[in-house]
Amino acid sequence: MKHGEEQTRSLFGITLTSRPKWHQFLICSSGFFFGYLVNGICEEYVYNRLQFSYGWYFTFVQGFVYLALIHLNGFDTKQMVNPWNTYVKLSAVLMGSHGLTKGSLAFLNYPAQIMFKSTKVLPVMIMGAFIPGLRRKYPLHEYVSAILLVVGLILFTLADAQTSPNFSIIGVVMITGALVMDSFLGNLQEAIFTISPETTQMEMLFCSTVVGLPMLIPPMVLTGELLRAWKSCYQHPYVYGVLVFEAMATFVGQVSVLSLIALFGAATTAMITTARKAVTLLLSYLLFTKPLTEQHATGLLLIGMGITLKLLPDNKPPKRVLFSTPSAEVTQPAVKAKAGEVKVEDDDEEARPLV
Repeated sequence: MKHGEEQTRSLFGITLTSRPKWHQFLICSSGFFFGYLVNGICEEYVYNRLQFSYGWYFTFVQGFVYLALIHLNGFDTKQMVNPWNTYVKLSAVLMGSHGLTKGSLAFLNYPAQIMFKSTKVLPVMIMGAFIPGLRRKYPLHEYVSAILLVVGLILFTLADAQTSPNFSIIGVVMITGALVMDSFLGNLQEAIFTISPETTQMEMLFCSTVVGLPMLIPPMVLTGELLRAWKSCYQHPYVYGVLVFEAMATFVGQVSVLSLIALFGAATTAMITTARKAVTLLLSYLLFTKPLTEQHATGLLLIGMGITLKLLPDNKPPKRVLFSTPSAEVTQPAVKAKAGEVKVEDDDEEARPLV
């Protein structure tokens, strides 16, 4: 593929590239919402109903389900376009984020976890300015939109947390660590898609899972979670059925998220994932007829304002400067052709590996 050409992308056989942007957005968002709504229900059941708090082990098991599903989708390592070392840093933050997020549910209730995770969009936007090969800049109204969304979701969550608080310093530390890793994760994924447009969603998920699975073994062994989880699941084997079902749904969500990142960028995807949390909470109130207070209404109003502001058209698109240092434009050699020919810039910096 020549530089500058748009990579043809599809989602489970549905071609995305040839469709209008709003079609792409709707298809990818639908897959994401489905996958992670099922994921939330399963996590609530396993962690709160069964009191199983084995985040590292559950992530490890689900990784093998991912690999099986990727194989069924026809991916082969011969289709890879990036070297394996590209995915080392990505895999570390991916597995760390998954393990810490799942493990934090043992110390935080679901609304409390959502409150912390809802702030993810802000560090993702800030970190995008520092990732080599990306250097994203956002207009002011997008930061305002993100802040409104985050504050609205926190207000909505706190209205519920006041009646059922479950906070622990260990859980706060774990979810904070997951947030730090999330701020790198989406931007690293977007940078790989930007630098190597031929990268497919299946390649990224496959390689990050293969490289990341061995990284889960040390924390499982050192904390003793591996033996405890094995014994608990042996006594309750149906838990594996729940995990497989959750992993299948989350797989749909993961591939949809990677499609969103490739097409719309990490920050927009982070805002969608944050909005999904608001929808999950709102559905729980509508389905289980919980009372909505003024604080809930204020939170929903701010969330709506944030989403509306995000949908406003930009006067100019976000900047992507594909150089690793501010002085790169000056130091990169440029070749000026003869009159009537086009000036050609050296693209070596753009092709520089991330790790």
